[in-house]
Amino acid sequence: MLSFLKKNKNKQLVAAIDGKCIPIEQVNDQVFASKAMGDGVGIVPNGNVVVSPCDGNLTMVASTKHAFGLTGKDGIEVMVHIGIDTVALGGNGFTVLVEQGCDVKMGQPIIEFDAEFMKSHNLDMTTMMIVLNEASHGVKEKYSNKNVKCGKDIVIEYGE
Repeated sequence: MLSFLKKNKNKQLVAAIDGKCIPIEQVNDQVFASKAMGDGVGIVPNGNVVVSPCDGNLTMVASTKHAFGLTGKDGIEVMVHIGIDTVALGGNGFTVLVEQGCDVKMGQPIIEFDAEFMKSHNLDMTTMMIVLNEASHGVKEKYSNKNVKCGKDIVIEYGE
């Protein structure tokens, strides 16, 4: 009778960027595709603003501005890696919008990139969302092969 009060034990991560969500195995980088860093999804972007996939703390912003890590309020550790081989740009074309160490909200813009600059360098801007501590926050479901809106559409469900 009170089943509507039952809480779904799975927790959720939303898309970090607008675009087409694809299985992590299909990204053009063997380290990510092999899940060597953890399970997750890739998003082929049609936007240029990358947002936080959950409420938490921005624990790491790469000096090259192409990636960030955050720890969710429940302890999940997520890395968002923007593009493939973008580390070689040394930060050019990226603008960090939030300082490392700050608390962030789901959907809050973290990094913006210059899409034309990236296109002029022929870079694959597929953005990976990886659960780094999958052993304690196992990925239960991934929603790929669909178009997603950043900060709104669920792309990963996880739970203990």
